Amino acid sequence: MGGSPLRILVVGAGIAGLAVARALRLAGFRPDVTEKLPPNELTDTGLYLPGNAARALRGLDLDGPVRPLGQVIRRQRFLDAAGDPLCEVDLDALWAGVGECRALPRRDLYQVLLSGAGGAVRHGAEVDTVELLPTGVAVSFTDGTGGEYDLVIGADGPRSAVRALAGLGGPPRPAGQVVYRGVVRDGPDVADWTALLGRRAGFLVVPLGAGRLYCYADEAGTVAPADPVARLHELFGGYGGPVPAVLAAWHDVQVGLTDEVELGRWHRGRVLLVGDAAHATAPTLSQGIAMALEDAVVLAESLRAAGGVEAALVAYESRRRPRTRWVRDRTRDRNRTRDVPPALRDPLLRGRGGRIFGEHYRLLVGPL
Repeated sequence: MGGSPLRILVVGAGIAGLAVARALRLAGFRPDVTEKLPPNELTDTGLYLPGNAARALRGLDLDGPVRPLGQVIRRQRFLDAAGDPLCEVDLDALWAGVGECRALPRRDLYQVLLSGAGGAVRHGAEVDTVELLPTGVAVSFTDGTGGEYDLVIGADGPRSAVRALAGLGGPPRPAGQVVYRGVVRDGPDVADWTALLGRRAGFLVVPLGAGRLYCYADEAGTVAPADPVARLHELFGGYGGPVPAVLAAWHDVQVGLTDEVELGRWHRGRVLLVGDAAHATAPTLSQGIAMALEDAVVLAESLRAAGGVEAALVAYESRRRPRTRWVRDRTRDRNRTRDVPPALRDPLLRGRGGRIFGEHYRLLVGPL
């Protein structure tokens, strides 16, 4: 169907939606892209992209624009709460032949994808209704406009309106973590992806280049604190390693709760969900964006190869489900270790942690 005049609507202009729009444009389609939020509402935070994300960016022909951005990450270091070593993962070896791991500001990746998608996003367009037709989808927006499409793609995140309106599922369920994010400048010198593991809590620092650090911390829970800065100091004030210097420099903290989405199916009629709208998990494996980028590549390939929209959606879902299920299951596996007392967990990680953590990505090193 490449080059076909299919009328395609992508709902959501975040990372997933822009990646899908880029992939579709490369395949010869010209999708409409809508976003309910106004432009330029981007938070100042960072991203860590594993090697399979780099491969997907090559598939989108965007590896060139991303290459000068951020910092290549070659090693993951796991420390205990005191800052003493537990284990390491050699990322160059793990992702050999797949792609480099990279950390960069979220805004930078967004701009690359926005340019790659053609830059045309209709902002302030909130979906009001989705009606499945025999050979299409009728969509109306809260501003009174609407249209009919051959394919509607919900890329609108874990709390997807398209998912609910199309009858594909309800709200996400809490994954049981409170997360803290931010970018620190004038912090300590950290060369590697560095995580400190405590009891039911963890603290991650990743260099973004140019003296910036992406900081991420989490704890078990389902209620965000009113004062996230005070809570960070309460939780991690006794940690060692780079944490004291990071806490001293970290003043702008974004706090939120993690969601998980698990669905019996991702498409109904000619409505399809991608990215977090279909398969959100806790960010433990840093695979959320990688999965969204892979979704985009595989969806475009499926639409090019299939003889019709319905066949393409079936082919797409059959290819993507095993990988996203793997990410979900490995995420749950790793999260369960949070409940293991450090006195039991830490000796195991010192002996076999590198192999254990590397194994979590085994399926993802393979082809899409």
